[in-house]
Amino acid sequence: MKYSVIIPVYNEEENVYALYERLTGVMEKLSPDFELLFINDGSRDKTFPLVKALSVNDNRVKYINLSRNFGHQIAVSAGLDACQGERVVIIDADLQDPPELIAEMDQKMNDGFQVVYARRRKRQGESVSKLLTARLFYRLLANIASIDIPLDTGDFRIMDRKVVNVLKAMPEQNKFLRGQISWIGFRQTFVEYDRSERHGGKTGYTYAKMFRFALDGITSFSDAPLRLASWMGFVVSGFAFLALIYAFWGKFVLHQSVPGWASIIVSVLFLGGIQLLSLGFIGEYLSRISANVKQRPLYIVDETNTAKE
Repeated sequence: MKYSVIIPVYNEEENVYALYERLTGVMEKLSPDFELLFINDGSRDKTFPLVKALSVNDNRVKYINLSRNFGHQIAVSAGLDACQGERVVIIDADLQDPPELIAEMDQKMNDGFQVVYARRRKRQGESVSKLLTARLFYRLLANIASIDIPLDTGDFRIMDRKVVNVLKAMPEQNKFLRGQISWIGFRQTFVEYDRSERHGGKTGYTYAKMFRFALDGITSFSDAPLRLASWMGFVVSGFAFLALIYAFWGKFVLHQSVPGWASIIVSVLFLGGIQLLSLGFIGEYLSRISANVKQRPLYIVDETNTAKE
């Protein structure tokens, strides 16, 4: 098969048909040999019945129905495991990423690139707080990550089969796919576009999920939090040493006792906060080690019409 389009869906009943129409219009111009692979990530609306109805009338529509909501990155991973195309597109179902851009991305692939990702110039229809937090996250990650992760990019991209096979061999439980793809290497480039508003429905990405996703990205590709904990320990120890010198100076040189219940309490609370923050950083890394050691499956398939049932 020439192309696979992986589409994770979660409560996207208002977008399924519009996405199908636009995707088929684009893909038919590229090749008649393609599949649209919908991964239903525990939707609670009519998303999955709509996808099944599409598959009855169009055998190019494939689906994987997961047993519950496993998260966006795991849903995409399920699609990567099952897709059969030599070139694989990842796109969300909300139509913020335009399917028509796939043709331009595919042309870059014809020029010899193995990964072509879409980089956002503008993001329409999103709140100031979300724009600000996203901007801060991508730039923070770019500065502390051990690899070069492109700024202002999501998972919307096209890859060749070699890259997909490497991704399938990476066993992390806490997936951060755009970081993994950057880590893999090969020839990569981008196309730029202006991101639109959602076609319909509401986003499933709450601030809590965004925070968890950011933690996955940081802990997967940077040990900066651990280094920060170490440096904070040195800084606090330095302050404690200076405070000790001041106390001795006041007692034996100035012959003054050093008062200050308030300063003692503040010091204890400050030191306790640093310790708890450091333990939190260490705990995040340990929790990820624990998740990988358990070796549980990334996802559980309830129903599918793919070849890999």
